[in-house]
Amino acid sequence: MEFVETLRAKAAELSKTIVLPEAHDERMLQAASRIVDTGVASIILLGNADAIGEKLNELGISSEKLTIIDPELSTYRLDFTRYYHEARKHKGLGEDEAAVIMKDPLFFGAMLVKKGMADGMVAGAVNSTGNVLRAGFQIIGMAEGTDIVSSCFVMVKPEWDFGENGMIVFGDCAVNPQPDAAQLADIAIDTAGTARALCGFEPKVAMLSYSTADSGSGPDVDKVIEATRLVKEKAPDLIVDGPLQLDAAIVPAVGKSKAPDSPVAGQANVVIFPDLDAANIGYKLVQRLAGADAVGPILQGMAKGVNDLSRGCNADDIVNVVAITALQCQ
Repeated sequence: MEFVETLRAKAAELSKTIVLPEAHDERMLQAASRIVDTGVASIILLGNADAIGEKLNELGISSEKLTIIDPELSTYRLDFTRYYHEARKHKGLGEDEAAVIMKDPLFFGAMLVKKGMADGMVAGAVNSTGNVLRAGFQIIGMAEGTDIVSSCFVMVKPEWDFGENGMIVFGDCAVNPQPDAAQLADIAIDTAGTARALCGFEPKVAMLSYSTADSGSGPDVDKVIEATRLVKEKAPDLIVDGPLQLDAAIVPAVGKSKAPDSPVAGQANVVIFPDLDAANIGYKLVQRLAGADAVGPILQGMAKGVNDLSRGCNADDIVNVVAITALQCQ
């Protein structure tokens, strides 16, 4: 897919370092080899060095370009433990507990990112989304100006007339079940930023609803109206409009008919769903029925790049998410 190849090429220009905490998983090692061989990023693998080295040998993979750190033996662990304890002691965390937690590759990896020893982290092939996010929340924290971590997918089908260059970015399809208006506004702003960084186009954001303008009413419509107002207030340079029905957002003729004065209608390349039900169902419908490629989920809203994988991912999926993470580090 041309979009994926473009992502990898852009990432290679940045020379970022990404930490992979699940280095005992074969898929991670295969991906790490491809990543360093193609120059997408530099890689730090976390885990027992002997066990990882043995597995690399079994797979016929050279460790020459890979950095391997064992959290339990690392000279960084004492400093990381002190830092983590200081940051979390107000939550009742004791020093001994902090020391145990810092042996966990997820938390150790997040601390490498926090301390600037790595630019980003990718995990989730083995660990749950909750565990990956917990390490990210507690150590790396939220990006300035946002109060929510969310996700998006880049939906890609080259022959589309919709969106831009065969792409539409969908948010939030994986994290927040029922965002309120303020959270929805942050999701829209963050998704627009992701679209700009990954897709290279200027975002035109549609806040989706079952109503276009005042064609419908009710609490759900009111939420989208308020979210749109907040986006315009927080990001006045962002091209955004809502509420818009999906057809009014992406189909030029329908947009012209239903919302002739809208700066977005008929030409949206970023669409923000009002809740997780609609978003998750929507992206899977487009993926399965329209045959679009769904690149993601891409996490956004963290202070530094952290991304979660599906536990059913393959090595190529990991390479792609590492490339995305590197681009988010810009």
